[in-house]
Amino acid sequence: MIVILVFGLFILGAIAGLIYLATRFRRFIPSEKREKLGKWKSMGIGFIPVCALIVYCIFDLVNGVVVTVNVFSIWMICDFLGWLIHKVFDGKVTEVADKSEIKEGQPDTSDVKEQAISASADRVYIAGIIAVVFSVIYLGSGWYLAHHVVETDYTVTTTKNLGMDRLRIAQISDSHVGATFDGDGFAKHMEKVQEAEPDIVVITGDYVDDDTTKEDMIKCSEALGNMQTKYGVYYIFGNHDKGYYNSRDFSADDMCEELEKNGVKVLEDETVLIGDNIYLIGRQDRSEESRGGSRVDMETLTAELDDSKYQIVLDHQPHDFDAQAEAGVDLVLSGHTHGGQMIPVGITGELSGANDKTYGLEKRKNTTFIVNSGISDWAIRYKTGTIAEYGIIDVVEE
Repeated sequence: MIVILVFGLFILGAIAGLIYLATRFRRFIPSEKREKLGKWKSMGIGFIPVCALIVYCIFDLVNGVVVTVNVFSIWMICDFLGWLIHKVFDGKVTEVADKSEIKEGQPDTSDVKEQAISASADRVYIAGIIAVVFSVIYLGSGWYLAHHVVETDYTVTTTKNLGMDRLRIAQISDSHVGATFDGDGFAKHMEKVQEAEPDIVVITGDYVDDDTTKEDMIKCSEALGNMQTKYGVYYIFGNHDKGYYNSRDFSADDMCEELEKNGVKVLEDETVLIGDNIYLIGRQDRSEESRGGSRVDMETLTAELDDSKYQIVLDHQPHDFDAQAEAGVDLVLSGHTHGGQMIPVGITGELSGANDKTYGLEKRKNTTFIVNSGISDWAIRYKTGTIAEYGIIDVVEE
């Protein structure tokens, strides 16, 4: 319900933005021509560039709305700053013009003030130019960041005996297959991950989405099956993996069957022992509770574990930090937030309490938390203020 409300507000914002942008593009027409054309004809001309955004919304509603709202916001900020600058500038122009008026013994220059003010009023629409340039740079870089996947490295230390010199974990999160790449694209990313020679690969949720095809899901599962690791590949559910709209040509059970056929271990509130000294705890996603199911709390999950062994938790949503720290686990790996996706979404997630952290590493008590921004996105094909990534985490003894 909240998602529908938020998206509804975005659509209203996009409609308001389209109208506002039409009036802004109109200002690029010189004032003399605007007067000759009249209000409605000049508005019609100003609406021509806006048609490109309307077409974008028709063919890709989510991204069309996102782009429109962002351009609208950028333009409003530029207009406001331009208005402030012009107020200061126009005040100085008026002051200079007042000083230039007729003085005793000098010729009449009373038209100077009128000419100066008229010139300032017919200035080039600089705020609009800046808005266009900044929008192109901002959204262009956002597109690049969403489609260019990088490796982010972390080193985590522990006083516990790992039974090995180093445990290298590759974390893949939020692939949402079909959003920014298909099954073949996912396979290429896994080839890059393989170059890091991980000991274990973990998929921390939102592996697929409502738009993912069965063909792509199978290709992705086969790519995971081709990973060469010491301890294998493990998967936990995210909030999108079971689907929301029953629009896919495969079920969650079909996906699990395909993953397990390729040697991927699916963990649903389960714990496995890696080697002799490391526990891997895979949690059911928090969204399961809203689907009529349930998930086991951290205290129960860890009650029978040997505290002398290193404990790694896979939990898609970073929303249970206090309980996890209280349980004394050593490392928690999450995704879900997409690193905030676009400014200023990240901070709103934390302020609203939806997430304990948006991105990166944090330590509470003796527990280290890492929130991955994901190698893809849900439906939005832009990332600003964050990156698309997979994580390589080295756990070493102090």
